[in-house]
Amino acid sequence: MQETKQATIFDALLPVLFLICSLGGSVYLFGDSSSSGPNQIALLFSTAIALLIGLKNGFSWAVLEEAMIKGITLSLGAILILFMVGSLIGTWLLSGTVPTLIYYGLQVINPSWFYAASCILCAIVAMSIGSSWTTAATIGVALLGVATGLGLDQVVTAGAVISGAYFGDKLSPLSETTNLAPAVAGSNLFDHIHHMLWTTVPSFFIAVVIFVFMGFNAADVAEASRINEINEILQSHFNIGLIMLVPLLTLLTLALKKMPAFPAVAIGAVLGAVWALIFQHDLIAAQIASTDSYLVGATKLVWTAFFDGFSIKTGDESMDSLLSGGGMAGMLNTTWLIMIALLFGSVMEKVGLLEVFVKSILKVAKSTGSLITATIATCIGTNMIAADQYMAIVMPGRMFKKEYEKRGLDNVNLSRTLEDGGTITSPLIPWNTCGAYMQGVLAISPLDYAFYAFFNLINPVLAVVYAYLGIKILKITPKHLSN
Repeated sequence: MQETKQATIFDALLPVLFLICSLGGSVYLFGDSSSSGPNQIALLFSTAIALLIGLKNGFSWAVLEEAMIKGITLSLGAILILFMVGSLIGTWLLSGTVPTLIYYGLQVINPSWFYAASCILCAIVAMSIGSSWTTAATIGVALLGVATGLGLDQVVTAGAVISGAYFGDKLSPLSETTNLAPAVAGSNLFDHIHHMLWTTVPSFFIAVVIFVFMGFNAADVAEASRINEINEILQSHFNIGLIMLVPLLTLLTLALKKMPAFPAVAIGAVLGAVWALIFQHDLIAAQIASTDSYLVGATKLVWTAFFDGFSIKTGDESMDSLLSGGGMAGMLNTTWLIMIALLFGSVMEKVGLLEVFVKSILKVAKSTGSLITATIATCIGTNMIAADQYMAIVMPGRMFKKEYEKRGLDNVNLSRTLEDGGTITSPLIPWNTCGAYMQGVLAISPLDYAFYAFFNLINPVLAVVYAYLGIKILKITPKHLSN
């Protein structure tokens, strides 16, 4: 049997400090391009340091390699969804689904309450279908287009989309994380959701109020002439109509029926391609090469939308950028980032470096407030180190569960805290699976929108305030006293 040494605090800190410094250097040197390779290399070198520590402590290469392969395997489900979302965006641009959403959004949404409306709309959709990812890839993409039409800030809009999507996802009984947290903590699903309301709803309310004030301040930038110009461009290049929203409604229906994300998004992407062939004859005819017949050109165009997205020249540079994108190829950088990040996280867990941090934290977390704060900090740290929200729920949940029971705290306190710290903060970290996904879909870096994802920022802080003030901290009789 393989004998291994227990990791020291120095062992645990070395790869983490190197990662922090190298990621900071990556952003400084490469700016917005840091997620297109530099961050991946930083994570890869950090993984190498963790591997060397593992070898030093007696782990064989075979064991470490198995852990890395397992870590990559955990990412495959997210990668499949990510690729299919790329195809969905490409076919929905070609089919007129996204342009139609933008067109009608410009008609009905007033600039003064656009940010707040975006946040609330994403919250309703995410709560209905239980998926922040699907909400961002569909409603979120369209809202960014509307923001462009209204002359509003896309980064703030992305923050509103993230805030609403994660609020709805967090409170939906259909959400995977909402089911995972109570399963790990040992609490009841609906007790868990009810207990989350105390931190989640006030945080969301505060966020919406902030978005309302930001909207009033930004209302003057919207120009009616520009909105009319955009609508004319959309109508001149796409067949706009309510029937173009059928792919979206189909996807939302499949999500409500609890169909797994990958087949549901795949069906939505295929339906978008079919809709393009049926309703966008003029667009397709204008896009195909003069040497191809309509049948051959249309087939190539739709096929390309799946793997390389859709591109259009309208004569307006900003509209060209808005109406072009998608495709599986556009998700390759994001996929690369997710795989390398989970590689690093899996080695850190296997070598026992993450556990060192938790044990060190428990030594100083004497009060209930400090314990809950430590749990949230561990969830955030796991999101940063292990780069996955599921690991940020499962690992701290396993590590802190006995301590919560020992201190007479009901399991719903732990399950709520896991979501307050784990689920909520995952999209704010660029190399986390959620942060990488959101950047791939919204084309805006988490380093930018994180400052405006007010719900995601406020919720953990409010949870800590509740913990120290003793607000809605449920108690039970400690096990050693009940025997």
